[in-house]
Amino acid sequence: MDVNGAVAEGFEPVREAFVRNFEVLGDRGAAVAVYRDGRKVVDLWGGSRDVNGGAPWERGTAQIVRSATKGVAAAVLLLLGQRGELDLDAPVGAYWPEYKAAGKEWTVVRDLLAHRAGVPVLDRPLTPAEAADPELGAAAVAAQAPVWEPGTDHGYHAQTYSWLTGELVRRVTGRTIGAWIAEEIAGPVGAQLWLGLPAEQAARVGRVGQVEAPAQAGGLRTRPKRAVADAYADPASLTRRAFAAITPMPDENDPAYRAAALPASNGIATADGLARFYASLIGEVDGGTRLFTPETVELARGERSAGADRVLVVHTRFGLGYMLHGAASPLLSPTSFGHPGRGGALGFADPESGIAFGYVTNGFRSGVTADPRAQALVRAVRAAIAG
Repeated sequence: MDVNGAVAEGFEPVREAFVRNFEVLGDRGAAVAVYRDGRKVVDLWGGSRDVNGGAPWERGTAQIVRSATKGVAAAVLLLLGQRGELDLDAPVGAYWPEYKAAGKEWTVVRDLLAHRAGVPVLDRPLTPAEAADPELGAAAVAAQAPVWEPGTDHGYHAQTYSWLTGELVRRVTGRTIGAWIAEEIAGPVGAQLWLGLPAEQAARVGRVGQVEAPAQAGGLRTRPKRAVADAYADPASLTRRAFAAITPMPDENDPAYRAAALPASNGIATADGLARFYASLIGEVDGGTRLFTPETVELARGERSAGADRVLVVHTRFGLGYMLHGAASPLLSPTSFGHPGRGGALGFADPESGIAFGYVTNGFRSGVTADPRAQALVRAVRAAIAG
């Protein structure tokens, strides 16, 4: 396997882990980028741009990152709060009156960010075409009755996070969340990431697909716990219903889907774009823009939800919009905050070490929060900074 790019002195373990991902863990095409204190120290890519082969992955190849998009969407709401344009403690209905329906009048903005809103499902799932219409999605989630009292518990809002965050941003700013990200985050930071892929960027994006995990050392495959497997198998469970809020599953290679703006699931980024975004949350990047104040960093990484997740059926931890380090989603250290994408991608920042990390791949696996390929790279970064 030819791996391209470079690593700074001391970060050689990351290159070794990246190569092993192809040789042992079955990666088809992928990239990883790492910043430390705003300076890029890892920039690697390899394999094919498309999951089934063909043209090689190049510098600047981008891929859909699924739920890793949620971390970018969360930054929009936190930045609006930082600028005084949004009160995180205000009821959502203060900005979006229709959201008060069906017992949701006291849901506050923090509840949306921390997966405590109680609306991870839709009684009538949306088709992919309906889901791509922000007005239809917003109306559906506004009318939905919560399945638990908002603010009292947490459960992963796998798909509905799109319309919760997107409509709130539109009500507050008058702009779509995709436009806001382009104008206030990606542009100023110089991050190659998009929510609502512009037609002129389509040629750089590879085809993604589901791939089988190879047998691990010893001939064993990682298996989920029985309760988790049962939840995914039961059509009536909150788990299945949350992920099936869009039914059937969209074709992630469809240009129309990629051009839509679903902040829960269809952001597109390069590994460098994802890492550079997270680097900008915790410090200046290459001497340029910093997005979050230290106070906003504490909001992002301060524990807001913890314990048994009603949807994922494992113990999860969330700050305001970000997954936190834990058994279900291991990051670099207890100070880390970020977000995985189901089956592969991962982005996070670690304020204590100054590390920002981005990994993207075109081959998705069945896991949700802790892909072995991403985790191998995280362990290598940990080894590198430990000296």
